[in-house]
Amino acid sequence: MTEENPQGAEERLLVGIDLGTSRTAIAAGNGNRAWLESYVGWPRDFIARKVLGKEVLFGAEALENRLSVDLCRPLERGVIREGTARDEASVKALVRHIIDQVRGEDQELPVYAVVGVPAESLKVSKLAIKRAVAEFVDALMVASEPFTVAYGQGALTNALAIDIGAGTVDFCLMHGTVPGDDDQRTILTAGDYIDQQLLHLLRESLPEANLTLNMVRRFKEQHGFVGEPPGPVEVEVPMEGKSVRVEITDPMRRACESILPGIVETTIELVARFDPELQSRVWQNILVAGGGSQLRGLADYLRSALADYGVQQVRVVSEPLYAGAEGALELARDMPAEYWEAV
Repeated sequence: MTEENPQGAEERLLVGIDLGTSRTAIAAGNGNRAWLESYVGWPRDFIARKVLGKEVLFGAEALENRLSVDLCRPLERGVIREGTARDEASVKALVRHIIDQVRGEDQELPVYAVVGVPAESLKVSKLAIKRAVAEFVDALMVASEPFTVAYGQGALTNALAIDIGAGTVDFCLMHGTVPGDDDQRTILTAGDYIDQQLLHLLRESLPEANLTLNMVRRFKEQHGFVGEPPGPVEVEVPMEGKSVRVEITDPMRRACESILPGIVETTIELVARFDPELQSRVWQNILVAGGGSQLRGLADYLRSALADYGVQQVRVVSEPLYAGAEGALELARDMPAEYWEAV
């Protein structure tokens, strides 16, 4: 290998994949990238296959045709759900589909992939992810999602990355080396938990409304906030067959803030384990990513909650949708040969 091309980049397609509970994103070394919602739809019968004209649907298309398909959201808390073979088959189909989205003219190149998983994913879950991905790549590395985010943002030392996803909130302390198990944490009160809380609160306050979990998830994504509201939150909900506009400001705030105590507590506990002479530097280098980072007021809330520890600012990544995938791609570019696992 030449000095100009130490990893033979033109001989292989490097990809970074953020395989998320809610959304899956990919970034490739050829400049292509793509994302989709982590839904897979299998036509229910021969009529559905005839109407849809496809053997399997993905993302928004699967959701739009949910009455004609067996809709599967196969990733639970960022790992393959235990249970049916359909879940593993769905993840395989999802991975194949999203890799195909970025291949472009590089159809024949071997694929080297770095895949992000939750920080404390069980070993068996990592193995399941490897099985799902291995069929479509030639070499693989599985890394924690907050680590890939931090790597892509250049936060390599004296930093804390917090990745707020749908299934998990993942934490990773960076201290200039590959993080170990003691440097990482995962908690399970994340975006999906907010959705469940919001659905419960709205059903209590609007018993006549016909609400679904997917519907309230959209409400959260459009209007979610913590702290003081930016204004009244009003949405359209179906009631007795017609659409009615209602205000849901208080339930929205209560639901979104339900995950904050766990985030603050885990942040304090993790940083307290860091070298005491360097803790002050970590408190000045907190990075927040994931879909949950887009809750209005979140950075200000965390800064205020951690002010007694010297925190003055909390940085939110500029592209939360792709931060994990782009970081995984950057890691793939820098990966020494001995870290790749042939598959």
